[in-house]
Amino acid sequence: MPVPGPGYSITVRVEAPASSTAAGDLTTAVGRVGGVLTAFDVVESHPDSIVVDISANALSENHAQDITQTLDSMPGVRVRKVSDRTFLIHLGGKIEVSPKVALRNRDDLSRAYTPGVARVCQAIAANPEDARRLTIKRNTVAVLTDGSAVLGLGNIGPAAALPVMEGKAALFKKFADVDAWPVCLDTQDTEEIIMIAKALAPVYAGINLEDIAAPRCFEIEKRLREQLDIPVFHDDQHGTAIVVVAALRNALRVVGKNIEDCKIVVSGVGAAGSAIIRLLLRKNPGDIVAADIDGIVHSARGNLDDNLTWIAEHTNKEQQAGTLHEALVGADVFIGVSAPNLFGAEQVATMKSDAVVFALANPDPEIDPLEAGKHAAVVATGRSDFPNQINNVLAFPGVFRGLLDAQAHHIDDSMLLAAADAIADVVDNGKLNASFIVPSVFDNAVAPAVAEAVKKAAKAVKSAER
Repeated sequence: MPVPGPGYSITVRVEAPASSTAAGDLTTAVGRVGGVLTAFDVVESHPDSIVVDISANALSENHAQDITQTLDSMPGVRVRKVSDRTFLIHLGGKIEVSPKVALRNRDDLSRAYTPGVARVCQAIAANPEDARRLTIKRNTVAVLTDGSAVLGLGNIGPAAALPVMEGKAALFKKFADVDAWPVCLDTQDTEEIIMIAKALAPVYAGINLEDIAAPRCFEIEKRLREQLDIPVFHDDQHGTAIVVVAALRNALRVVGKNIEDCKIVVSGVGAAGSAIIRLLLRKNPGDIVAADIDGIVHSARGNLDDNLTWIAEHTNKEQQAGTLHEALVGADVFIGVSAPNLFGAEQVATMKSDAVVFALANPDPEIDPLEAGKHAAVVATGRSDFPNQINNVLAFPGVFRGLLDAQAHHIDDSMLLAAADAIADVVDNGKLNASFIVPSVFDNAVAPAVAEAVKKAAKAVKSAER
């Protein structure tokens, strides 16, 4: 099922004999071992030899080595250098700080720094809310992690998490012009994380919690929301939930079903699964049945933590027990945020007709999408090489843009649902089909639509609180 992609992209500089067949021989060799050629550039030409850069996508690091060794073993060919294009774009990091004001002379310096800056400090001391108007606070978000649950890699720590947080910050800037900064904490103690986040909060207009393992992430978010006057948003929970709710709304439009009549099975009740369930409940589904590694969640199962206890109390109307496979029987929708290869086409066949399957485990989903498609009417994954990619990038940039523009002090479900509806609405009836239920992450209409919807919802909450 996996295909070579840009995540394992290499550029190999090779020296080869100058002949009429050289280019064809080299490109054929790459294809023979399963590489996908993306570029072929001649960098040097001599009477008896050429030097070329061959760029190709691979499946893995080992596959990239196979491509390189195949080229190097060709008669008369010598590999000079191999560059991993993913590592190249990370050299020196992916973000930077740039001044927004000119510092050309003493007058500029006197206004931007001392002595002029003292007047601005005094104004903020007299009215702290002016920090939003007179500093970077108005447009700045902290991307805060402890490195305990990074990208499916697990507990790799704060330093190893930094490239992901940098990437998140770059996405904030690219899609919504939000200035975000990585805050990677060298602690995984809940109380210390809360204390540090509170101490850092004066600089930021929002906090995006990222890659913090469950169940600690629930406590950290809950406490910070209670104690801070800025929005706190855990993207692994709520970003995922927003896009899933948006995609499901459109998927059900494709198959002509109402969510109020649907049985929805959710596999995985960690951060993402729990948030999906909680947000879906606001849509009044017919029923939700949750399952984890121990089977279907129900009140009599025992050994339930606080999160699972809440889920057991608010889902599974029939108090069904058993396995995930048993839960799928008669279900209209499957949403997986759990583990790879949990079931096959034969289980999808037990679902109701025109079933919807969202197999979102990454990189390997709960079911091969091609197998799911044998019986399901709509299939979505978390992967970019299949239709209907459920990607948080559709949500979090616009969500924070809207929160910042509204100068919101908190975030609630009404704002999350507004974001979901905005994403779904970008796919109008002229575009909607079984292979296109969510817009592309590069659709320029998405972030502004989400931002405007969240801004309106946030302002409505403000008005209601007055």
